[in-house]
Amino acid sequence: MFDAARKLHEAGVLGLNERNSDFIMRLNPRRLYPRVDDKALTKELALAAGMAVPDLYGIIGNQGEVRTFTWIVENHESFVIKPAQGSGGDGILVITGRGERKRDNFRLSSGVLVSKDEVLYHLSNIVGGQYSLSGNPDKALIEYCVQFDPVFAEVSYQGVPDIRVVVYRGYPAMAMVRLPTRASDGKANLHQGAVGAGIDMGTGVTLAGVLDNEIVEEHPDTGALVAGLGIPQWDFILESSARGFEVTGLGYLGVDMVIDRDRGPLILEMNARPGLIIQLAKRAGLADRIARIEAIYDDAATPEQRASVCRHEFKL
Repeated sequence: MFDAARKLHEAGVLGLNERNSDFIMRLNPRRLYPRVDDKALTKELALAAGMAVPDLYGIIGNQGEVRTFTWIVENHESFVIKPAQGSGGDGILVITGRGERKRDNFRLSSGVLVSKDEVLYHLSNIVGGQYSLSGNPDKALIEYCVQFDPVFAEVSYQGVPDIRVVVYRGYPAMAMVRLPTRASDGKANLHQGAVGAGIDMGTGVTLAGVLDNEIVEEHPDTGALVAGLGIPQWDFILESSARGFEVTGLGYLGVDMVIDRDRGPLILEMNARPGLIIQLAKRAGLADRIARIEAIYDDAATPEQRASVCRHEFKL
């Protein structure tokens, strides 16, 4: 066991204990956690910094406001409901349309129709804290439903792919795209069965994927090749991720973005505790990249300069 751990360390693979003690505890003050744990606050801060986010249609902050759902969405055919303090995609409801005969019925991304009462019940559960990180009462966000870029059409199943960039002290260190599958119920969550594909930092082109800790070449549902996809507006995505450092103040950060077919890259959320499976998707260790960032670190560098450096330093 110790020999295996030593080999991983020598290969530059960052372990969980090292991540927690050396980076999260040292670089992420707990007083700043609300900036990323509360999605409503994250959206507000990102907008203030001039970053693009999905439009917010409304917020339901308590049980008494649940009934306001009807007028919040009256002019919207599609939308997303999510807990402000949720994690792992739990509690997210994606509405893609309404019933043809009864507009009080809503169609989920899976194609299933649900009634307004079922949606109200779900909203009540969110507000009650069923999906919040702490278990405390929460808020429900109702926002624009992203229409993903056509580049992902053959490698996604009933959901929107997202891009995770791990940022160290403002420098984008590693990136992957998470592709929804049937097993993940259309969610871009690797722990629930989505495919993670590493991204070449220099070119923005995807590499082979990982599914349940195994390397895969094809999407399990569509059969399309995972590698070789060119991520649109890659330079802008890296620059936006780098800017997440200024927005949150967190030195070890995960920035999640989506690419809308009409609106381009949008900040979806940020994370103070980004996971480590990205190393498997990239087949590279974070520890080596973090060491390189420390060697080239420039406190005066702009987000654009930091992104440019990482494109050159971390090709593949």
